[in-house]
Amino acid sequence: MSIFTPTNQIRLTNVAVVRMKKGGKRFEIACYKNKVMNWRAGAEKDLDEVLQTHSVFVNVSKGQVAKKDDLTKTFGTDDLTEICKQILAKGELQVSDKERHSQLETMFRDIATIVAEKCVNPETKRPYTVSLIERAMKDIHYSVKAGKSTKQQALEVIRQLKETMEIQRAHMRLRLVLPAKEGKRLKEKLKPLLQVVESEDFDEELEMVCLVDPGCFREIDELIRCETKGRGSLEVLSLKDVEEGEEKF
Repeated sequence: MSIFTPTNQIRLTNVAVVRMKKGGKRFEIACYKNKVMNWRAGAEKDLDEVLQTHSVFVNVSKGQVAKKDDLTKTFGTDDLTEICKQILAKGELQVSDKERHSQLETMFRDIATIVAEKCVNPETKRPYTVSLIERAMKDIHYSVKAGKSTKQQALEVIRQLKETMEIQRAHMRLRLVLPAKEGKRLKEKLKPLLQVVESEDFDEELEMVCLVDPGCFREIDELIRCETKGRGSLEVLSLKDVEEGEEKF
């Protein structure tokens, strides 16, 4: 006996559903888990990495595809990719309570990580650890907003934390002194970690003054110590405030 599968049914597994109600009808798209938030935050640009299929459904779990006439009438187009983008932007992501809790926990840690990377204690001129920022966020009862990007929320957290602790959004101004032999090679390795090189002097050794994100400090310190076997040096000169809107995350 053969089993007949209707042509308007598509079966999908391990799917995240985004649902949108429009014109009195329900439309759904099938996405890969974790990719919807990445797309909305601007971290994922490739639509094929987000959508399992460019089909639009009435019901994903039953595999029922929406009729072309309904799509044209509701969205004013039968371009499936364009309709998928609209649903992806404005639709509601369907997640279980367990998944939602896990997603919020991940976002909480991501926000704390961004804050730790961008901020310092203005008294010690040193970055805070992620775990310390997490504790501070719990102390102020910060509530993660699932529909808002982690970068936007990190800015919000910094503003709120300023009321309860010594924290400052800043670049660290460092002086790096590298032995001439390793200078050129090491400079190339350091380049991705440096925001701005303010001055550079190459004589018997390479001396650079540069601005870096606080979160890169430990990596730069480790790189210089390991690569120069302790012959290079790193000094914190000062902090340079990052004004609101001056530098985007």
